[in-house]
Amino acid sequence: MSKIGLFYGSDEGNTESVALRIRARLGDDRVDLFDIADVTQLDIANYKQLIFGIPTWDFGQIQSDWEDFWEDVQEIDFTDKAVALFGLGDQFGYGDYFLDAMGMLHDAIVERGATIVGQWSTESYEFEASKAEIEGEDRFVGLGIDEDQQESMTAERLNRWCRQIAEEFDIKDGAQSVIVLDD
Repeated sequence: MSKIGLFYGSDEGNTESVALRIRARLGDDRVDLFDIADVTQLDIANYKQLIFGIPTWDFGQIQSDWEDFWEDVQEIDFTDKAVALFGLGDQFGYGDYFLDAMGMLHDAIVERGATIVGQWSTESYEFEASKAEIEGEDRFVGLGIDEDQQESMTAERLNRWCRQIAEEFDIKDGAQSVIVLDD
């Protein structure tokens, strides 16, 4: 069984918490977890299946650890890599920039050959604009989480998304192996 590399950046702990919840659902034995502040390009190169977690800060800014790693991201060859993205943002406080960092990360890795899995419906979100929204498709490039305004929806969103990416990553036992949690 090949492992999934889950890489996240987190200043206040919300993105780290979501990353831990994703790993718990997919299985601790199936996912290696990394803080992007502590990795190199080689750490990412070791995986064919990746999950990247990135929050959007203030007015569409990239989280600080991802920003420090940004030049490295743009040098990695993502050819033959399947990547699922999740992003955190505040759709009411920063509705004009909701999940922008996830959209920027998506664009950077697609340019480098990544195959994206885990796209997510924009239904049940209220925002003005997002670089993570796929134009004309009512979908985000990955899972959107709003721990500020819709925290009560996070567990179910994670359950559904983890089942979806288990199938899209073609994990042998697929969605049946995803642990459904009410955390």
